Amino acid sequence: MFSPRGLKLSEVKNETLAGFVVAVSMIPEAVGFSLVAGLSPIVGLHTAFIIGLVTALFGGKPGMVSGAAGSIVVVLMSLAAQHGMGYVLWATIFAGMIQILIGVFRLGKFIRLVPLPAVHGFVNGLAIVIMLAQLHMIAGQGPLMYGLVLLAILVVVLFPKLTKIIPASLAALIIVSAVAIGFNLHTLRVGDLADISGALPHFSLPVAPFNVEMLKVVLPYAVVIALVGLIESLLTMTVLDEMGNQKGNGNRESIAQGAGNAICGLFGCFAGCAMIGQSIINFTSGGRGRISGTVGAILLILFVVSLSGYIGLLPVAALAGIMLVVCYNTFEWSSLRRLRRMPKADVLVMLIVTVITIFTDLAVAVISGVIISALVFAWQQARIRIREHKTKGDLTVYKLDGPLFFGSAATFAELFNPENDPQNVVLDFAGTRVMDSSGVEAIDKLTARYLDAGKTIRLRHLSNDCVSLLKKAGPFCSHELDDPQYYVAEDNL
Repeated sequence: MFSPRGLKLSEVKNETLAGFVVAVSMIPEAVGFSLVAGLSPIVGLHTAFIIGLVTALFGGKPGMVSGAAGSIVVVLMSLAAQHGMGYVLWATIFAGMIQILIGVFRLGKFIRLVPLPAVHGFVNGLAIVIMLAQLHMIAGQGPLMYGLVLLAILVVVLFPKLTKIIPASLAALIIVSAVAIGFNLHTLRVGDLADISGALPHFSLPVAPFNVEMLKVVLPYAVVIALVGLIESLLTMTVLDEMGNQKGNGNRESIAQGAGNAICGLFGCFAGCAMIGQSIINFTSGGRGRISGTVGAILLILFVVSLSGYIGLLPVAALAGIMLVVCYNTFEWSSLRRLRRMPKADVLVMLIVTVITIFTDLAVAVISGVIISALVFAWQQARIRIREHKTKGDLTVYKLDGPLFFGSAATFAELFNPENDPQNVVLDFAGTRVMDSSGVEAIDKLTARYLDAGKTIRLRHLSNDCVSLLKKAGPFCSHELDDPQYYVAEDNL
């Protein structure tokens, strides 16, 4: 909740103005995403209000803005078309419950498993997606639209050089709106997209029956919605953490997102999540606390209930220009400058995540990036070698180096040739850690090869846990005073 201690008047002013800009900027996207899903525009606006308010008050990252997001709408489109709004509401409720459980069981920390190249790919992909959405909105509207968009961009870029009392995005909205309304220019307005007038959301249970057939249809969608929403929200939090050097709480954000979505489902709205574009607008406009998000959500619903006629007069060009600057600032240009110096595997991950984010699904993109990064890491770590090899008479001592696990087991077997070794062989594992049951099995197989060749073998510096798992090699392990202590991951543990 709010922490008013230490708040300055200037900070409250910046938070309030940032909230106003956020509220206005969310209208065309909420309307647009609703139409894409084949739903009423008022549904998307109610979604933006409810989840925006809940996460602003209780979320894990003050200043992060949530609303009706395109990544979730893409998942809901087929469900809405095939089964109707009732199923969409049930999917939203179940998705919220799943997100709450993820937060309660503190699973939000697994966002740390997403590598930095995948984060950059996610950010770059979403920046391109948002940019394409703006270009689609203004395409074919003529020179007047393009001129107003250019004016908005120039104001956002140049206004901070004059003063920072008013956020540049708000200044662009005021100036371009004044020009369009004052000169009665015939340009696309917010009201032309759809009628945004309406009432407050009201409680109503989904009309679809609660039965086994409904659950079979809804639950897979709910899981995907929950994961997509959390991935986008937690990655957006990561971006804001880097911008503000202040870490958010992923588990708390998961619970807040889940509560917001569950409430959305009970009030006739579809699911939402964090919106990176609006979050960065809020951040760059001075919205770093909970006031801006709360003000934005409240103003949004006030616009819908009381001021829809005035908001409908605002030119789409102003909002498109602001969002295009946000896209430019969101894109990780530094990642392109580092392409030549980055490892090829990191470049591949970033490009794959970017492309998949643009053309398919965010969850698929991020999961693909994580899998590829994990495989590359396993390949790079699968390097076990003989660090030192000493032979004296009929005794040979091999000192090993590197992890022994499923990825390096084959290489480990190829390091030795029992037929060519002397009668007595010692394998020193002081520089090696046996990671899993594949490594244990590899030691057993190598021991069997030496025994079949009529050689004597002794194994040094294996952990007690590893020795207890060995079947054939166990009796040939020597116990040293400085044996390592670690545990081997087994399939049945």
